[in-house]
Amino acid sequence: MNIFTKEFWNERDMELFIGRLLRYGVTLACGITILGGIVYLFQNHGMSIEHYKPVPDGQAFPGAKDYLRELSSIMPRVLSFDGAAIIQLGVCVLIATPVLRVAFSAIGFLIEKDYMYVAVTLTVLCIIVANMLLGLH
Repeated sequence: MNIFTKEFWNERDMELFIGRLLRYGVTLACGITILGGIVYLFQNHGMSIEHYKPVPDGQAFPGAKDYLRELSSIMPRVLSFDGAAIIQLGVCVLIATPVLRVAFSAIGFLIEKDYMYVAVTLTVLCIIVANMLLGLH
């Protein structure tokens, strides 16, 4: 059955469908992150506590490496099985999950012809996307 029909939404509860979307998204993000963590540990030979060097007080935290800051540079590293990039992909999937929920809610409200909620949901989605695209670095 096509999910873009009113009959689909009459048969099933929209909240249950969106709940599944959130559950599967979080589960997928956790799985990707755990896999990335395991790969990272193998690539870095476990990095014992003796190798850990905390940042002294007064120095700036260096942050993530440049290739971990954009999805376009993360994906090639994921394909080359870089543990840190796989972890970052898991974080990206975790962030994308509620964004997809908002987008899917807008589609559901549109199918139900609840135009006020469509407008509110699309406004929220535009704010989220604008912040993601135009956010400060």
